[in-house]
Amino acid sequence: MAQNTSQIALPLRTAASAETIVTGPSLAPVIAALGAARDWPFRAAVLTGPPRSGKSLIARWFVQSGMGDALDDADSLPEDAVFHRWNRAQAEDRALLMVRNGTAGAWRPALPDLASRLGAALLIEIGAPDDALLRALIADHAARRGLALGEGVLDYLMPRIERSHAAAEATVETIDRLSLERKAAVTISLVRDALTERVHGVHGGELQPRLL
Repeated sequence: MAQNTSQIALPLRTAASAETIVTGPSLAPVIAALGAARDWPFRAAVLTGPPRSGKSLIARWFVQSGMGDALDDADSLPEDAVFHRWNRAQAEDRALLMVRNGTAGAWRPALPDLASRLGAALLIEIGAPDDALLRALIADHAARRGLALGEGVLDYLMPRIERSHAAAEATVETIDRLSLERKAAVTISLVRDALTERVHGVHGGELQPRLL
């Protein structure tokens, strides 16, 4: 099956330390919005998204590509520090990307000046991965672990996995662990057991908290 996915390499110092962002149709509007930083209202934007969706990685790519500055975990920083950082960016005519890692409700600062400025910033939201991106994420997580997943395994896994970035990472982690524990190659049977463990939280006969 053809996949409309690609990877963006972060311009780090050495190829050995290079990181990549797996992209797909659902992430394309986010990348396009970041690339148009000069057109942002007040040259500021807030990046949000679900857990493990690569917000911090994307922010590093934004900075290292020379498009502007970024504040990671901006919603957990002191509000006066974020406010002063906003003002500095305005004075320097530099785009500022504020990464919001909290997921509960809207970001509503108590500091009125900061709240008004956030209200004027562009909101960039990472949504749930589409099928092509989810498949590419699973393959990427597996490759990073040196784990061989055949096309048949991926075909079996895709209709059965939760549609989230975190699920792709956690499921591959479970598959890898079971493969190592059993000293066995990844088969559909092993993947079925990994999915059962993920759904029911059963490992070694004991109930475990779910990762998501």
